[in-house]
Amino acid sequence: MSTRVGAARSALPWLAAAVAVGTVAVGLALDARGTLLGVPHPPFIGAYGPRADPLALVALALFAAAVAVVPRLLRARPAVFAAALFGLTLVLRLALAAARGGTDVWDRAFEILPRGEGKNEYLPSLAAFDYGPGFVVDRFAELVPALPVHSAGHPPGLLLTMHYFGLDTSVRLAAFCIVVGALSAPLAYALGRRVLDERGARMTGVLMAFAPGALLFGATSADAVYLTLGLLAAVPLLSPAPRTRALGALALAAVSLFAWSLLAVGAWAALLVLARDGFRPAFRLALVCGVALLAVQGVFALATGFDPIGTLHATTRVYELGIASRRPYAYWLLGSPVAFLLVLGVPIAWLALRRLATGSPEAIAIAAVIVIASVLGFTKAETERIWLFLAPFVCLAAAPLVGRPRALAAALAVQALAYELVFDTLW
Repeated sequence: MSTRVGAARSALPWLAAAVAVGTVAVGLALDARGTLLGVPHPPFIGAYGPRADPLALVALALFAAAVAVVPRLLRARPAVFAAALFGLTLVLRLALAAARGGTDVWDRAFEILPRGEGKNEYLPSLAAFDYGPGFVVDRFAELVPALPVHSAGHPPGLLLTMHYFGLDTSVRLAAFCIVVGALSAPLAYALGRRVLDERGARMTGVLMAFAPGALLFGATSADAVYLTLGLLAAVPLLSPAPRTRALGALALAAVSLFAWSLLAVGAWAALLVLARDGFRPAFRLALVCGVALLAVQGVFALATGFDPIGTLHATTRVYELGIASRRPYAYWLLGSPVAFLLVLGVPIAWLALRRLATGSPEAIAIAAVIVIASVLGFTKAETERIWLFLAPFVCLAAAPLVGRPRALAAALAVQALAYELVFDTLW
């Protein structure tokens, strides 16, 4: 029996690869026959349209230099390593975006134009603040149906940040998202230090810096901010100190005011503790997270009039009336995770699946979250961007199996550049 189990486990990555290939093939075939699946090239959100800016040569040189310094970077002191990760991530994200359309694309997704994604993003929602932030928060559930789709899909946390920090232009909002998003790589390193040895932690940071999905969407979407916010909760949640875990639970409750999806970070942490330490520690962590969530949401509601339950119902209704209602659940049950993992980075996904086959707690936890998210079906398609906050947990699962860091970084760089120059992702 143990031999059969071992054989089944070793076959898991190959089985997953076959499922991924089949999912892509079926999606493209259905799309060619005229079946509406809701994205340009199922299961991927990117639309075919090869394009390169003269800055693509600069991007190529920067990526080559970044790959070359990986071995030296891995030998740096912890503080230097973390700072270098931030700088590297910032440069690579900006360079990759500019490789396709020049520096103008850095704020393209947020710019309000007759055509483009900007009218569906966050800036148009600031008009509601003419009545004051108190009005917006108190009446947010009622405002949701009238807001652009990205604002309607999230609590008011980012909108309040934009209002109070004066992020009222596409350039300012883009700069905020780019800088905050780049913090994800050093925070992924910090997360790795909670779970893995120093080498594994450093590889987690490097994978996060080079992951194509994070590079593609990290410089041009607000989801890069949610990625960083999720890590700000995840790092303390896995601390051995009870007080620090409690702070992590409070952080999780606070960041849930920016994106409902970030509650999955708490689920991931509890699942990791369950797989690693057993039921009781996992239950205690889940209980602390639940109490903190109720406390923070309750205090915020009492102080501002915010209605979290009403907002969730309104958001769900907007989602049901949007394009998601025309995306068939049966296809996206597999299409969503396949798109997320392949675009995140084929080598990263492969290594994470290999660790899943060994029963690694880190791999089990993120696999469970992805399976649950797919089965629930609330997010169908566009998961390359929407599930970006899950990227560091996949990198964490993959990191211990990295044997040749520079070669892996090169492979990820090639995938990122190829995808950016061939497909337009809007973000």
